[in-house]
Amino acid sequence: MSQSPIISVAPMMDYTDRHFRYVMRKFTKKTLLYTEMITTQAIIHGDRHKLLDFSEAEKPVSLQLGGDNPQQLAECAKIGEDWGYNEINLNVGCPSSRVQNGNFGACLMAKPEIVAKCVEEMQKAVNIPVTIKHRIGIDDQDSYEDMINFVKIIAESGCQRFIIHARKAWLQGLSPKENRNIPPLRYQEVYQLKQDFPHLTIEINGGITTIEETKHHLNFVDGVMIGRAAYDNPYVFASIDQEIYGEDYPILTREEIIESLYPYIDFWASKKLKLNTIMRHLLQIFAKQSGTKQWKRYLSENGNTFNGGSDIVRQALKTMSNE
Repeated sequence: MSQSPIISVAPMMDYTDRHFRYVMRKFTKKTLLYTEMITTQAIIHGDRHKLLDFSEAEKPVSLQLGGDNPQQLAECAKIGEDWGYNEINLNVGCPSSRVQNGNFGACLMAKPEIVAKCVEEMQKAVNIPVTIKHRIGIDDQDSYEDMINFVKIIAESGCQRFIIHARKAWLQGLSPKENRNIPPLRYQEVYQLKQDFPHLTIEINGGITTIEETKHHLNFVDGVMIGRAAYDNPYVFASIDQEIYGEDYPILTREEIIESLYPYIDFWASKKLKLNTIMRHLLQIFAKQSGTKQWKRYLSENGNTFNGGSDIVRQALKTMSNE
């Protein structure tokens, strides 16, 4: 096992943007955060400031890249390092048809030699860690032996950290959403991988929603990546630093977290950013608490505006206390 466990929030398209990451930092200082997957083509040809900018307060942050061209991935890894990211992660797990058409994501599991070459070139280009996120397998290539073979080839290229979504991906017939739920979770195979490759850092992902589950997995692997639960019930992360990392600073209440964001909200309101661009990431902060419906309703009805900033959020809190 590595000395300190690695807890992270999974890269999620349309979710893990810079505002989500800034918000999550109010819950946890230690958890590793990821960008959404960004393709090499977008970085090479697109608006890099829009795609890559983040604030220092979000660190540590990993830039997740999508692509299959070793030279382009190396170029983008270097750009990411120069931008200030703490690590570069290669997506070999996304099963969407759009990603498959670009010949990257989960379909690359069928081509471990290409992935190894990509990792090799990326590592040559940067001094920060290059990591891989992948599935247990794809389609009919989903035996434990298939995964062992994949990991072995990539590890020989120098990669030391593997984040494994403990489900296979069906590249045909299932949507990305169905691929997150329908294929069964196979945690034992990820545990076995750690036993077979004790020198590698192995992290587990898929269906993990609580600190108790996180602690259980850490008996077998080096790290735990949490996905949808970070969105559906973000307050789970409010005690991660204390429970997992042994920090002794106080756990903030939900209200304290929200109030600490007022300056950030008002800064972006002054830049004419719609309030719900930030607050959509906090709609679930009161999940399973009384008043959550009023909170969500008020923000949903009043957040689609360039005006008001933190005043609207203060009013949303008041609607809860009035109930």
